[in-house]
Amino acid sequence: MRLRHRGGCRPLLVVSVLLCALLCPAPADAAEGPGTSAEVARLYEEASAATARYEAGRRAAKAQRKKVRKLDRLLAKERRAVDGLHADLGRMAGAQYRSGGGLPHAARLLLAESPEELMRGQRLLGQAGLAVTHAVGRTQRAAASLADAKHRADRARRSLDRRHARLARLKRGIESKLESARWTLQGEADRSVAAGRCRGAVRLDQPKRKKGTSTRAWMTPVKKYELSAGFDSAGAHWAHRHTGQDFAVGIGAPVRAVGAGRVKSVSCGGGFGIEVVVAHKGGYYTQYAHLAAVTVDQGERVRPGQWLGQAGTTGNSTGPHLHFEVRLTPQQGSAVDPGKWLKGRGVRL
Repeated sequence: MRLRHRGGCRPLLVVSVLLCALLCPAPADAAEGPGTSAEVARLYEEASAATARYEAGRRAAKAQRKKVRKLDRLLAKERRAVDGLHADLGRMAGAQYRSGGGLPHAARLLLAESPEELMRGQRLLGQAGLAVTHAVGRTQRAAASLADAKHRADRARRSLDRRHARLARLKRGIESKLESARWTLQGEADRSVAAGRCRGAVRLDQPKRKKGTSTRAWMTPVKKYELSAGFDSAGAHWAHRHTGQDFAVGIGAPVRAVGAGRVKSVSCGGGFGIEVVVAHKGGYYTQYAHLAAVTVDQGERVRPGQWLGQAGTTGNSTGPHLHFEVRLTPQQGSAVDPGKWLKGRGVRL
């Protein structure tokens, strides 16, 4: 992942390297571990991919368990059929015994009303017995086939369950690393804000566009989120009313431009912490606040969906989230409802 920071120490006079090291303070961006933003972005991608594999594995294991349960029911049905056919054979044998089946053939011939009646009865009884015997054989073969299918399905289920468990461990491991990297990134951001020195833009690889997909003119500022504090809501954290829409996301989550424009400002002081303001056609401005890092510079043109930074909890913030605002001017105090503004451009929150 490409990564580049801007900034450095430029003393006014030519002095020795030692004197510069002693008297010229190191810029925040050089001292705070420039690789953290890239590491968080990479782990976000890995966590997303691991979650997708985990969910696919969970669905596959669930489908296989359902298949095993169905085979269980079919096997039980076939076994009941075999038991029923065996009972039929028993009843036929009992009936034959009660009707003289145990007598010698000569005695039965004497007792029968006619030889034709005796032969017809024997023939019918033999045919019935043969039919039941064949049915028993077919049903037993079906039961054996089902038992074999169930054995294979059980084996596949156990394999899927083991794979699902491995994916769960992998997912937890990546999420644990991501959580640690998130707070490292937030610590770097907090130190730069406390020092009043904004770190330079971190150049991360932008998300690739898929071939054949049309580019939307407008979109939400984050891809996955939960809405929290809304526009014009009241609360102890705001002097008057809430001037934007908050999106609850994790530290380091990519924050993107909602539409094409030019970066008006990048700053890191005040209640909004690290923030980016983008100017759009039509005289509107969008603000992205409480960031942990920025990926653009002032004056830079941006396209819809381009990463502007990574979410955080700098400034007057009680937890990780993105404060998104739409204004009529670059300054605070001219905000309009961002939900209605985006809806008017085909984007629903």
